[in-house]
Formats: sequence, C-alpha cells, structure tokens
Amino acid sequence: MAKANAAFMKPLNVDADLAAVVGNGPMPRSEVVKKLWEYIKSHNLQDAKNKRNINADDKLKKVFGGKSVVNMFEMTKLVAAHLS
Repeated sequence: MAKANAAFMKPLNVDADLAAVVGNGPMPRSEVVKKLWEYIKSHNLQDAKNKRNINADDKLKKVFGGKSVVNMFEMTKLVAAHLS
C-alpha cells in the first residue's frame, strides 16, 4: 500500500486574498484546491465553452494576479504564491 506524501498533506498558511475565497488556514494544499473548486462551481465561474478556463470574479482576480481568465493548470501555480 502506498504511503501518503507527507509534504502534500502538510498544513500551509493561507494569505488574506486566498482566505477570502477558501477560508482561513492553515490547511493542506489538497484542501485549498478542493475549496477553490467548490467556490468556482458555486459561483458558476467555469467557462461554459472551454471547461478548462476559469472566469475570475473580483475575489479570484486578487488570487490570480489580476487575470480575468485562467486555465485550470495555471491556477494551481498562481494559488501556490498565496501559500506559505
């Protein structure tokens, strides 16, 4: 049986911009991504034509460095800058 990656499950501090979307930390990176997707789906921010793109609202623009459209692969890189 595979052992869970301890670094992946390590609770990280969440900065104020990201906390406005996912809640206050610390929390593991996996939980941050899960809550981020919950926020995206509940606010209907996934692009209807290209499901890989996220249309950012005002809160997400702060997390995404001011970008209004981000693809889901770029999203994880941008979110990492808000974790410590």
